[in-house]
Amino acid sequence: MTKGSPSKRPDERPAARSDDAAEEKSAPRKRAAAAKAEASGEHVPGGEESAGKKAAGKKAASARKASPAGTTSARKAAPAKKAAAAKKTADKKAAAAKKTADKKAAAAKKTADKKAAAAKKTADKKAAAAKKTADKKTAAAKKATAPAKRAATPARKTAAAKKATAPVKKAPAPRKQLVAPKKATAAVRAAPAKTVVRPARDESRTALVRRARRINRELAEVYPYAHPELDFENPFQLVVATVLSAQTTDLRVNQTTPALFAKYPTPEDLAAANPEEVEEILRPTGFFRAKTKSVIGLSKALAEDFGGEVPGRLEDLVKLPGVGRKTAFVVLGNAFGRPGITVDTHFQRLVRRWQWTAETDPDKIEAAVGALFPKSDWTDLSHHVIWHGRRICHARKPACGACPIAPLCPAYGEGETDPEKARKLLKYEKAGLPGQRLKPPQAYVDAGGRPAPPLGAG
Repeated sequence: MTKGSPSKRPDERPAARSDDAAEEKSAPRKRAAAAKAEASGEHVPGGEESAGKKAAGKKAASARKASPAGTTSARKAAPAKKAAAAKKTADKKAAAAKKTADKKAAAAKKTADKKAAAAKKTADKKAAAAKKTADKKTAAAKKATAPAKRAATPARKTAAAKKATAPVKKAPAPRKQLVAPKKATAAVRAAPAKTVVRPARDESRTALVRRARRINRELAEVYPYAHPELDFENPFQLVVATVLSAQTTDLRVNQTTPALFAKYPTPEDLAAANPEEVEEILRPTGFFRAKTKSVIGLSKALAEDFGGEVPGRLEDLVKLPGVGRKTAFVVLGNAFGRPGITVDTHFQRLVRRWQWTAETDPDKIEAAVGALFPKSDWTDLSHHVIWHGRRICHARKPACGACPIAPLCPAYGEGETDPEKARKLLKYEKAGLPGQRLKPPQAYVDAGGRPAPPLGAG
């Protein structure tokens, strides 16, 4: 026995063991008696308690048995829930990503469509421009080959000659006859068939010069009274009238300038004029505000820089407001007697129809045509060509059947070739109508020309 431990009675443990052994020995008897009593329906003391304990034990065992299974199923269900939640989140993210991708794809497609449409539009424009250029070249080629074809076909030459000579057989109406010099009466005559000259496709320089000068000689016979169709009494009036003639007719200018020069007869007067009053006078000519600014500006320049006199040099004239080379040559040729070529719209149209040049720039046309003639012919040449363009060789419908130079013209046939119909297209004195000047030269009146009516007279 250890020191300090409580003392144990020797008979304690054996007694407990004997009780247990006795209970174990009596247990089978008790169970048998209980079973017997239960079968016979008798009450056995202590049986109810044993049965209750037994039932409670079974319930506890069932609970213990069921508890691990429930825990296991809950544990098994937890990962499935997590997986479902993760899948749902992934699906949402995938849907959002797909939606974003679809939007980007739609935007990219829209941008690509716009670029494709713009590229197609640009390509269509280029194709249209190329087609237009090709059509122009084809038309030019046809036009260039037409004279050669006509020259190579005797039948067509004969027909053209007959049409050109027809007016000689048929006298014009008495009221349209002009009392002009002997050669000027050939307003609708043409050269005899034997003198018909058509420029070859590969016309030499010498042949071109001869043909151009012959045309000028023919026109000099038709318009021996040709003159500038602006009324003027001095260089100042001519330069102002020429500036005002832009984008309007010489007739309208001639009807407007009398009132202007009556109120402002000198450059100093016009330089000091009230712009609003000048605008009101120039209103009938069109673009009256710009023209008022130009004429007042050039008047100031003349008064301040040239002592109120119009200079007689090209380099000085072109420095004046509103004055270009065309206006300068009109002034030099008609106010100072210095030769110059006036390249206006009529001049440009006719020299290209006659194939004197293919240029379109006025300065280049001036140089090309000037090289075909002596300098002394330049001013009269300008009058002849411009007069013919205004009276016979119109822009839209030239009177080819009444043209005196039809046998020399490469463009014959572009207009009306029937003599009677062509005669109805003539203008001014060639049709027995008034001209453009209110105060024309006497030679013009002697040739049967009639002055233009003043503004408001009809």
